[in-house]
Amino acid sequence: MTASDQTAPAPQAPRAARRSPLIFGALGLVGALLFTSAVLLSSGVPPLEAYRLIFLGAFSTPTRISDMIMLAAPLLLCSAGLTLTFAAGLYNLGVEGQMILGAVGAMIPLRLFPDLPPPLLWALAFAGGAAGGAAWATLAAWLRVGLRVNEIFAGLGLNFLASGIALYLVLGPWRRVGQASSSGTEPLPKDLWLPTLDRLRLAPAAPIVALVALAIIWAAVTRTRWGLELRAVGLNPQAAGRMGVPAARRLAESLAACGALAGLAGAIQIIGVFHQLIPSISSGIGLLALLVVLLVRASPAWVLPIAAAFAVFTVGSVQLPLALGTDSSIAGVLQGALVLFALLARGLSARK
Repeated sequence: MTASDQTAPAPQAPRAARRSPLIFGALGLVGALLFTSAVLLSSGVPPLEAYRLIFLGAFSTPTRISDMIMLAAPLLLCSAGLTLTFAAGLYNLGVEGQMILGAVGAMIPLRLFPDLPPPLLWALAFAGGAAGGAAWATLAAWLRVGLRVNEIFAGLGLNFLASGIALYLVLGPWRRVGQASSSGTEPLPKDLWLPTLDRLRLAPAAPIVALVALAIIWAAVTRTRWGLELRAVGLNPQAAGRMGVPAARRLAESLAACGALAGLAGAIQIIGVFHQLIPSISSGIGLLALLVVLLVRASPAWVLPIAAAFAVFTVGSVQLPLALGTDSSIAGVLQGALVLFALLARGLSARK
């Protein structure tokens, strides 16, 4: 081998090949918009006006901006946690149940120790939420690792069980004084609510907690040996095990960490949004986080922009019934179409 052979640069992929994922991604976005436009036109709704409301409606008033941020905060937490399980090759469909059990865990110290100073109670609520979500996810991990139950089926079953627990608490032990209403438990005293900005529904602590958690997850996945081992398990658990990586432990750790973050999201719903436990405390945020992570896969760096965009779509679509006479669920059609066409584009890009 000559010196020139030793110093020759490594071959580079053709420029067209490097650009193809961006091209297919753009085609996926166009496909999603065309599909959603067809749905809107079939309902007699002008697509351009609908898109204007969906994309810009969340910024029309300070109240809507605060609503968008308070939706984005738990969505970021759940999405960040799901990047861990996706990196480990797990489809954690139980994130909704983990969020619900996190909300239940956050309520426990608020009900047991209402006379403690509010800052201490907020810390206990966050700790209880993280513990509740992690414990519920650890149960899914035990079913997956110990009993070989697929995490998809285990997660779906645990979601139903978590919803039943929340409903039982609302109608049973934690019911309102003198009545059993399915609308929720007794509202928390206002001094136990997370501090909010004047005349807005924005609790600054919520997005701060979410951004800090996302930064920690990004560092853990991309800058630590643990994250490298997690990704190795996701690519091939058998090969990772032969290299000395404790595959079963990493699977359980990823699920528990995801559950803890989902539990924090549930705690935010309790002390920052609803201020009580309601049966639908998760508000579908866990399922929306699954759509976010299907787009970003196991890349925490893309969680913030995609989750923020989904929060904008959801809040902006609230104006559609009044302005155009169509249901706000069209935002869900757009979000689902984005995921579907992104997956199609990704498959075409891989084949090319």
